Amino acid sequence: MEEKIALAACSGMSPNGLVARVAVHDLAIDDVEILSICMGSTSANVTGFKRMLDKYPILAINGCEGNCVGKILEQKGIEIADELNVGDILAETEHKANDAARLDEEGEICVSIVKEVIENKIKEFDLD
Repeated sequence: MEEKIALAACSGMSPNGLVARVAVHDLAIDDVEILSICMGSTSANVTGFKRMLDKYPILAINGCEGNCVGKILEQKGIEIADELNVGDILAETEHKANDAARLDEEGEICVSIVKEVIENKIKEFDLD
């Protein structure tokens, strides 16, 4: 990957929000071309933060059907390249996250599933 991509994870207090955050965090740690966006800084209009957000394509990772990540970015005038929804991803499997604050074995499986879907979605972007 030559250009960076920014991932914006759900910051909500649901089990799927935790899965979204951990999946995005793991991917950002493993690949210097992947940035993790702080939704708190985005919501708070932290000075200079929007410039960074306008610099790279953004993939919103929503936790639930509320799709708050995409809505917040849209309200801030920030364009997103695409969105994924953890609830929709996991609905296609036999796995379900159970806790909003801690990952158990099932939660870790959910993170792995979501990471794979995010990685596949990133491959669809023309980042050269």
